Amino acid sequence: MAKKQATTELHADSSVLNPESPKKWYQRVPNAMIIIFGILVLMAFMTWLVPSGQFDRQIMPNGREGVVAGSYHVIEKTDAMRASLFDVFRAIPTGMVAAGSVMMIVFLAGGMFKVLEKTGAIENGIGIAVRKIEEKKISKYVGLALVMALFGFFGAAVGFENLIGFVPVGLMVVLGLGFDLMVAASGVIGALAVGFATSPINAYTVGVAHEIAGLPTFSGMGLRTVYCLASLTILFLYTAGYAKKVQKNPNKSLVKGISTQGLQLDKDNLHKYKLDKRGVVILILFVSFIGVIIYGVLVHKWYLTEIAALFVLYAIIFAIVGGFNGNSFIETFMEGASSVTAGALIVGFARAIQVIMDQGRISDTIINTLSAPLVNFSPAISAVAMSVVQGVFNFFIPSGSGQAMVTMPIIVPLSDLINVNRQIAVSAFQIGDGLTNMIVPTAGTMLAMLAMAKVPYEKWLRFVFGLLAMLYVLGWGFLVFATAINWQ
Repeated sequence: MAKKQATTELHADSSVLNPESPKKWYQRVPNAMIIIFGILVLMAFMTWLVPSGQFDRQIMPNGREGVVAGSYHVIEKTDAMRASLFDVFRAIPTGMVAAGSVMMIVFLAGGMFKVLEKTGAIENGIGIAVRKIEEKKISKYVGLALVMALFGFFGAAVGFENLIGFVPVGLMVVLGLGFDLMVAASGVIGALAVGFATSPINAYTVGVAHEIAGLPTFSGMGLRTVYCLASLTILFLYTAGYAKKVQKNPNKSLVKGISTQGLQLDKDNLHKYKLDKRGVVILILFVSFIGVIIYGVLVHKWYLTEIAALFVLYAIIFAIVGGFNGNSFIETFMEGASSVTAGALIVGFARAIQVIMDQGRISDTIINTLSAPLVNFSPAISAVAMSVVQGVFNFFIPSGSGQAMVTMPIIVPLSDLINVNRQIAVSAFQIGDGLTNMIVPTAGTMLAMLAMAKVPYEKWLRFVFGLLAMLYVLGWGFLVFATAINWQ
């Protein structure tokens, strides 16, 4: 509901005040579920037209099963391989069952983070941080860096949609430091987006992609952490550069004239933000939650099931420390889980596409066709190309876990054929999926957050395109470097 209200506010000038005015191009893009269902129907149609075929597979030196280059061969297509209309609809529940572990972690994460939000610990912690900045008269650029580091960390550790409720507080902080709305949007929304896009512990993208690729969950964490920190540093430098231009010449502000009413921090009431013993313990527990995940995946090789179990365990712990009774805990947890239903369903629908492709035995045929031109390029260039393709896919399927379900079953064996390590293929997916979240209009959460910041989508595009170019160059450099060192 929050997304819907925020998006409505964002477009109030054209679609609410004047219902007969033509919709803007990004308002005419179909819902992601419609697009995925369209792809599902297309794949069913392809089972009649595309030859069925398969690669021989073998156990590779790293212990994972991979395709054998040059072994593709056509097989006889039987009637059972041709998907009927009823097969299309049957594939949906079948896909949901197959994607159960991913849908499960989406629901359970939504529930836990809603409980954490209701404790008020994070909001009060942020408020106290603002008060300290004010009291100590810290440079506003140092304050901006601290805010971006905080929200970048939350984006990497918590996710994107789960933090929509904390955006107004962050916006008030940056505006209170003396910056304009665009800097506030970049410092909060941009930091969340970049942290989420480059996170080494993103359960929705890296975790799901690792599961499909047969890699240990969150493996490669060290190099991805360096990439994440470098990306957040570029975000800060880019935002600070814009802020200094506006400071010298206020007419260069992209949001000049837009009211900040309702977003101004009540500095006289900063004292209202307090952390009692419960709040302090909850914040410490949240940090321990991140630490336990990292420890579990590195030492005990935890997978999505163990991480999902941790979401339930910590939700209960947060509720106990936060003073919830049984009913209020269950109601809050269910509220959080229900708020991510759309994202979880997208995952199941997306998995149905693979069900149909497997039925028609056309996956390997598509992989063989795609690999033909790529074998002429070096692995580094192929990895960069993968990230570009994933970015295009993200326009149509803005759900990270949903996109992983659609694309990774093809990308993983394709990467084996063109000598791109699977770890690099996962990062190519992460870069293409994550960075474009900052601009694709089909990402409802981004539009909702921009509405909260009162920043028009068109103005945001003008600001963020230069930043996105820098982040993509950094990401491509990361992929080239990873290829050069044969990153596994």
